[in-house]
Amino acid sequence: MSTAAPLVSPRKSTTVRSATAPRLLRWGFALGGWLMPEATVRQASRLFGTPAPSSRSRAQAADCGDAVLGEVRSEGEAVATYTWGDPARQPYVLFAHGWSSFGLRCRPWVEPLREAGYAVVAFDQPAHGRNSGGRPFLPAFAAALAAVARRHGPPAAVVAHSMGGASALLALAAGVRTDRVVLLAPAADLRAAGGRFGQAVGLAPALVARMFERFERQVGVPVDSFAAHLHAPAMGIPALVVHDLEDPDVPWEEGERYARLWPGARLLSTRGLGHHRIAGDPRVIEAALRFLRGETVGERVVSSPNLRFGFE
Repeated sequence: MSTAAPLVSPRKSTTVRSATAPRLLRWGFALGGWLMPEATVRQASRLFGTPAPSSRSRAQAADCGDAVLGEVRSEGEAVATYTWGDPARQPYVLFAHGWSSFGLRCRPWVEPLREAGYAVVAFDQPAHGRNSGGRPFLPAFAAALAAVARRHGPPAAVVAHSMGGASALLALAAGVRTDRVVLLAPAADLRAAGGRFGQAVGLAPALVARMFERFERQVGVPVDSFAAHLHAPAMGIPALVVHDLEDPDVPWEEGERYARLWPGARLLSTRGLGHHRIAGDPRVIEAALRFLRGETVGERVVSSPNLRFGFE
């Protein structure tokens, strides 16, 4: 087993912590769900579907360094981009950040990738970072990634974190081309994420379902159509999935699902990095660079009806 990252046995044996909202908020949703269910569902929808304001403030305060700032248009809105090197002359790596984050979160990757001969391109997801507009929906994330890829041509690799990983899969399924993919703690099931949100804020499961009905009316497609298991089996490019066993936000099982269903994918399991630090950990970056060089990294996941998690 590779030891470039803090690897552990991938057999799931830990209990992931559950994020819990403040008690007053939980009481409010519980009481509101009983007394004013429609208003409570509207409020829950706003909370679930609105990025943290810190995404903008952190992006504005972040040091761009030697990045070249630009923009592309996606779905009629400006999408801020950050470029290091020359994607027209060098193979480039395209980064997709996750929910309530911003493009410059890729900074720990820039120097190692530049030293390896890659240009680097990142962008702020719609309604995130420096962007003033856009819809904070998964399909809009996928469209933004596709717009950046159209501007610069097919990337040599896509590196995507969390919800950015889910959007990368949708973009690839829609025709974006790349040679390799690195998914960091990728989210596999938006409905499951809504269930975790409901548990955290004290929203009854029936009201979570109504929240998703509102969402489906807004985007015009079923939420379940975004699920990883519908798209990963059709992928024909090498992929490395990196996920922490103790991830409190997106369970390790969702990364395992990508690796199991994506033909030829491999899974690198870590411990102690959680959901956010995994996106910039030097050992994870080093392992990803080895993967981009064509080396074997991580475990191959195999499936059996009698074995929930199987590895070779």
